[in-house]
Amino acid sequence: MVRKYETYTFSSAKFFADRGAEGVAQPLTERVNPHSRPIVSYYFPKGVGEHHYGERHPMKPHRLSLTNALVMGYGLDKQIHHIYNPRPATREELEVYHDPQYIDFLSKVTPANQDDTKHLIDTFNCVEDCPIFADMFEFCKMYAGASLAGARKLSAGTTDTAINWSGGLHHAKRGEANGFCYVNDAVLAILEMLKYHPRVLYIDIDIHHGDGVELAFYHSNRVMTVSFHKYTGDFFPGTGKLDDNGAGLGKHFCINVPLQDGVDDDMYLTVFKTVIGDTIVLQCGADSLGLDRLGAFNLSIAAHGECVNYVRTFGVPLLVVGGGGYTVKNVSRCWAYETAVLVGADIPDTLPATVYDAFFADSGWKLHPPLTGKVDNLNSPAGLQRITMSIREKLRYLGGAPSVAMREIPPGLEEWLAAEEAAAEAEQDAEGDASTSARPSRKRAAQNEFYDGEDDIDGEEDGDGEEEIPARRAPPPRRARGSSRRGTRRSSGRSRAGMGGMKEVPVPVPVPVPVPESAPPSTSASTASISAPVPTSRGGRPRRGTTRPRGRPRAKEKEQQEDLGRTLTEEGQQEQEQEREEGQQSVSIPMELSLDVEAP
Repeated sequence: MVRKYETYTFSSAKFFADRGAEGVAQPLTERVNPHSRPIVSYYFPKGVGEHHYGERHPMKPHRLSLTNALVMGYGLDKQIHHIYNPRPATREELEVYHDPQYIDFLSKVTPANQDDTKHLIDTFNCVEDCPIFADMFEFCKMYAGASLAGARKLSAGTTDTAINWSGGLHHAKRGEANGFCYVNDAVLAILEMLKYHPRVLYIDIDIHHGDGVELAFYHSNRVMTVSFHKYTGDFFPGTGKLDDNGAGLGKHFCINVPLQDGVDDDMYLTVFKTVIGDTIVLQCGADSLGLDRLGAFNLSIAAHGECVNYVRTFGVPLLVVGGGGYTVKNVSRCWAYETAVLVGADIPDTLPATVYDAFFADSGWKLHPPLTGKVDNLNSPAGLQRITMSIREKLRYLGGAPSVAMREIPPGLEEWLAAEEAAAEAEQDAEGDASTSARPSRKRAAQNEFYDGEDDIDGEEDGDGEEEIPARRAPPPRRARGSSRRGTRRSSGRSRAGMGGMKEVPVPVPVPVPVPESAPPSTSASTASISAPVPTSRGGRPRRGTTRPRGRPRAKEKEQQEDLGRTLTEEGQQEQEQEREEGQQSVSIPMELSLDVEAP
């Protein structure tokens, strides 16, 4: 079949102008400025598509060359901001996740010496699905280096979207190859981004479960893995049940969406948008397309691309990698279309002319050939609803952010805090020793309480004639654990000189007084009283427990308090005796006034 070159007009397309036979994409002329769209970086290691797993092996790196040819043929390179040929990853970068012994094996094994290393080949699972081929280690370093370069670019904030279609080999384990994958570039890229981002969301739309990435972060709450895959129990890799949702700190940070054969566009997109952010790694395995050699879904290229477009609308840093896909012509179509989606371009359905035209001749060089309806759909709406409801229930247990502190903490912080607490306790003890006249109160004093003594704050003159400077009142200290709730009551015989600034209310003390026979009846029941100053509230009533405790009670302090109480009691008794001898009688008058009446 010979391809006919005709002129196509795309004047009705939003993002394009008429460019002739190839329909080359053109950016909009009405864009406000270059910053009105996300910055996209494209990574294509030179020569990565020239490697070969084997004649009968379904994995064909040649698909990467077809994809790149379509991207350039559509003119998308004019809209991509940066195109890179990244350097290969170093051994040290690979060993950030992988076992050094495994990396050492990959670097040394070749098709020529594999018979001499048979025991190591079995140990590291480089058999059957993962054969030894020429320049295998160079191939691994190429695609891993591209993913790491994209991750570094995202972390530096110099790009919004990084594309590496050669990556996404998500089955490789830490110390063994698995499922056509030797080095897990997705895990390496996530670890690189975790240096600068608090969390990463990994989304896998490959038909096979992303078991390698899930296993790497199964106990982590900084990476959420979400995989949409076929699960029947015997379909490779046989993992990814709905109930597998992480362990330890990673509990509920692992989401699996198991699907059956034949899922179509509407069902897939409904589940995807229901389940699905900070930084995102999107693995776009194209083996979930219809007519894939190893797949069993009915997805179209447009639906696969809609998943990418939906994630793109989140507006967060996005690393897009390849993955599975074993019908080469459809894989290249899909990834070329999704490149256009990521740069915001609308490309025509007719493929551009490239050196690989023979691959697309049977479909008439169309970008969107019919791929759906070839496999019976075994998924029921009720079954998908149960899956989404179960996943939503799991997501309810997630907190806002994982328990990770993104700041440096001094290594000796605990010792420093202990020293600070000891110093504060020593200072409090010193204050308690210095305060000899303070007694613990029976009751916690209010913050607006007045305190007498050396720290009274009313600004009035004390008995020595000096005016005290008012100071800001501090709230009373909390009662120490284990201390009594009861304090000591103020003695009624305290002298007036030590109560500067305090209101006085006469407190009657009954004392028998001899009354002459000629005394008027109204005074026969009068009693002598001692006017003892006590603190009062606003209403003139005496307050209880107004002494503010300072520090912890000490044995010496208690003895001094007892001596002071005995002294005040003796002084009060002496005053009473003196008043009785002089024949004076004190009458209590409200409003702090006292009137002395001479007995007849």
